[in-house]
Amino acid sequence: MSRRILTLGRRTRLLGVAVAVTALLVTAAIANADTQDEPVSGWVRHNATALDTVDATGPLNDLEALRRSVDDAFVVGLGESVHGAAEETELKHRVLRLLVERMGFRTVAWEEDWTTGLLIDRYIRTGEGDLDELMSGMSGQYQTREVAEVLRWLRSYNAEHAHNVRFVGVEYYYTRLSAYNAVAAYVAENAPQRLRELEEHLDPIRPTTDIKEYVRAYYGVRVEDKERNARDAREVHELVESLPHTDGDGAYALALHHARQIRSFYEYYALEFNQANQHREAHAAANLRWWRDYSGGDEIAYWAASPHTANAPDLRIAVPAPDPEMRFASAGSYLRRWYGDGYLSIGFTFDHGRVYLGDGRTADQPKPKHEWFEKPFGDVRADQFALDLRRFAPPPVKDWLEGPIRTRGLPYAGPDSFIDGGSLAQWFDVIVHRQTVSPAHAF
Repeated sequence: MSRRILTLGRRTRLLGVAVAVTALLVTAAIANADTQDEPVSGWVRHNATALDTVDATGPLNDLEALRRSVDDAFVVGLGESVHGAAEETELKHRVLRLLVERMGFRTVAWEEDWTTGLLIDRYIRTGEGDLDELMSGMSGQYQTREVAEVLRWLRSYNAEHAHNVRFVGVEYYYTRLSAYNAVAAYVAENAPQRLRELEEHLDPIRPTTDIKEYVRAYYGVRVEDKERNARDAREVHELVESLPHTDGDGAYALALHHARQIRSFYEYYALEFNQANQHREAHAAANLRWWRDYSGGDEIAYWAASPHTANAPDLRIAVPAPDPEMRFASAGSYLRRWYGDGYLSIGFTFDHGRVYLGDGRTADQPKPKHEWFEKPFGDVRADQFALDLRRFAPPPVKDWLEGPIRTRGLPYAGPDSFIDGGSLAQWFDVIVHRQTVSPAHAF
């Protein structure tokens, strides 16, 4: 009798285990039902977090999952797939607010010239300067109402908080006269005996017109003159670098950085096309790293196009002939190499719509081609969503994440332009996607 009771008990336990296993299998089948035919689309749908709005002024509670994704990163790349998409800019603005308001980020590093950045930094900290004038001085791709709203918000935030957010331009391609004047003033005050030596090299390369006009005209300067100007710029930088100073001397560090921007400017315009592209990426990354050190370790949001922010050591931008393709290691690849997981790369993408090209022009942006990595994102039933690409992925999805990447190219270059080089998992840690976009508004 006792043996029968034992046998029945064992059978009951086995039956219970079988029922539990069956329940787990059924649950798994239900959870993964949409992954059977399209595993990538199913994985994206299952792991995407819908975002409530693109309204840059709205509540941020829907970004909590994105906050967890940022975690301990102290430099976050905010990369837009193309310039001129209103909703991408607004989503970036919302994420910037999250980083500043809830995570303590205190610098916005921008795909903008260093000297322009100084003027914007003064405006957002003190209110000095005219926003209309500042916007007209920015690079053309950022002269939109949506970007102006970002600057207005930064000014408003700083007016209400003691610990200000700073703005720094990490580019040098529009280095204005203010950098030259700052170098001369520093040498005049700290090493007047070397001022004449400085001026022998600085005066011949001072811009003589508005910087954008100067740059347009400079493309037509003879190669040998560009090389001579680059030599003078190097002499300026090396003179400032050689001046006596104490460790931690902020005034010296700032003067040297001004000189470095002047040198970068003239070396850049003396280089062959893709050498110049690589020079730009390396120096943008170095400028951001310099600012982090100079600021005492600020957490930084890096606002730029995705080809700059992505961790892409071998990126290619293909455009129709006769224009040459672009190849370079992105600034983001330097940041990942230096900072490891301290650098988080967020890619902002969209499915289709229209974008602003400047000068009143717009361009249609069709749905992603089959081979573009954005293709599965259109299957998500949300107007916009966030997706952490580092979540567990089954083999078919892993193949998609780690396979060769391709995406839309430059809007003005037409539908045959594309970008590739690397993989999705390499380029981005997180995606913020919008289904439809409309043209940004000219400021």
